[in-house]
Amino acid sequence: MLKKDNAENQKEEKVEEINIVKELIGMAIYLLSVIVIVWFIIHFVGQRTEVSGLSMYNTLDDGDSLWVDKLSYRFKDPERFDIVVFPYRDSGEYFIKRVIGLPGEKVRIDEEGKIYINDEVLNEDYGYEVIMPENIRRASENIVIGDDEYFVMGDNRNNSMDSRFIEVGNIKREELVGKAAFRMWPLSKIGKIDKTSED
Repeated sequence: MLKKDNAENQKEEKVEEINIVKELIGMAIYLLSVIVIVWFIIHFVGQRTEVSGLSMYNTLDDGDSLWVDKLSYRFKDPERFDIVVFPYRDSGEYFIKRVIGLPGEKVRIDEEGKIYINDEVLNEDYGYEVIMPENIRRASENIVIGDDEYFVMGDNRNNSMDSRFIEVGNIKREELVGKAAFRMWPLSKIGKIDKTSED
């Protein structure tokens, strides 16, 4: 009888050990799945970013938290007036600017601060104020945009380091991290970042 009880106890202990191992394996698989999904979302779908500075004022404010859509540009090209995110050289810093010029176009800004695309005035009202002559920079003459490049500017045109500066220049398609899709913070401004102008 004692031998039978010992055998049954050993059998129950083995079943318990097997159940614990199964639970640990299940938990490990679950955690690994979560890590893989989060990694996939961050690298291919989107990510949160925070606006630092006032170069996009008055569309975006310093400290605004945005969701950057990294997926849509895998299936379609950026459009004029999209707000895009890209790295500034190798500084580890990211810029947030608005697409003004598209591949193959010519961009120029005159002394009155008007933007020309292929020698026609661009009809837009995103600029916070008129571009001052000293802020026209390299865009005082036609800038030809390459087949895989974009000309970008901040909405705060007199306080934005953008494609008008030699240090930034035209942005290559492959450099674009994604499109600012909607604002996540502050609560009073949560929602889509609307386009209000058409070209």
